[in-house]
Amino acid sequence: MTTSDLKQQATATMMNAYSPYSNFKVGAAIQTAAGNIYSGCNVENISYGLSICAERNAIMQAVAAEGPAMKLAAVVVTNYNQNGESGACSPCGACRQFMIEFATPDTTVTYPGEHGDIETTADKLLPDSFSF
Repeated sequence: MTTSDLKQQATATMMNAYSPYSNFKVGAAIQTAAGNIYSGCNVENISYGLSICAERNAIMQAVAAEGPAMKLAAVVVTNYNQNGESGACSPCGACRQFMIEFATPDTTVTYPGEHGDIETTADKLLPDSFSF
């Protein structure tokens, strides 16, 4: 599956986001090393700390389906604000650390930048990540 295909899946899933507090919808689609595709959207809660980001939602679905040895091949993130426009927004720190847990050195991460999509690796997105 191509980055464009993953972006379409992320965008479709993003439309199901539950974001009544921020009015900021986010979608993520991931491809695992096994070739499977999973997607997720952000789900907010009135107690903001209980909200879940799209990236973590998608990764959790992959782990639930493939088990704890699941590895990420690619992550694609999309978003819309209250005006229905996409804006520059990289994955948050919690999502970056979550991705690193299941990433390989080749895992790509694509997200909206100021001048179009940015594609990088999970390692470059979170250098010196937390580990034991």
